[in-house]
Amino acid sequence: MLRQSIMRFACSMILMLVAGCATVPITGRSQLSLISNSELFSLSFKEHKKFLKENEPLHDTSEALMVKQVGQRIQQAVEGYMEQQGMSEQLSGYVWSFDLVEDEDTNAFCLPGGKVVFLTGILEYTEDEDGVAVVMGHEIAHAIANHGGERMSQRMLVGVGAELLQAATEDDSETGALLGVAYGLGTQLGVMLPFSRLHESEADRLGLTFMAMAGYDPSKAVDFWQRMRDKKEGEGESGLVEFLSTHPADETRIANIRQWLPEVMPIYHAQ
Repeated sequence: MLRQSIMRFACSMILMLVAGCATVPITGRSQLSLISNSELFSLSFKEHKKFLKENEPLHDTSEALMVKQVGQRIQQAVEGYMEQQGMSEQLSGYVWSFDLVEDEDTNAFCLPGGKVVFLTGILEYTEDEDGVAVVMGHEIAHAIANHGGERMSQRMLVGVGAELLQAATEDDSETGALLGVAYGLGTQLGVMLPFSRLHESEADRLGLTFMAMAGYDPSKAVDFWQRMRDKKEGEGESGLVEFLSTHPADETRIANIRQWLPEVMPIYHAQ
């Protein structure tokens, strides 16, 4: 009975994985996608509207205009690339916007569906348009690669998996407890955190490509991340252990960017 239940559990998980597969542009990585864009964008746009209602964006400042200009150039480059690749349908439902909000935090984000927000604190480290393009390309890449939807899909799978596991082992509490421990550890350290680091590295790589397509110098990404590294070290944050961090270690990120530059610099020079 237990073996049959576990087999049903395994088959159910396999069917979910097969049915929910998608492919990331440029990298070609297969990813889990259990949520439709219509559902994801509806939630995203509501959250974006709520955020801007609570945080009035800047409009006519030179910094706000620069953020919008860089965003629009990368948007056009992304749309052109997706059209060339016959993937324009993946941008269906996007409603792009590029806002700058007064806040000292060093941050920026792009919600699913193309809603980009920069906080003014990050402009100290971007310094110029190329620096803004580094961050803009990175954040837009998260949306184009559907990282938000993938993370939500992973959590859905974890939740369903836990329920199926409980049902599969309810007649053997000892075996169920052992499998539950293994499942929990495998999820927390073997799936969720590595995928988060993978998303960051993938966004770095796609972001370099997108900014190069838009005519911005990808080599400036090294300078930007070195400035961010110096900020962290100055604030005593350099002791983070990469294995348990959701972001790549700074030296790993910079080394990866240097490795990818030869494949994106020709794109930049061709603009």
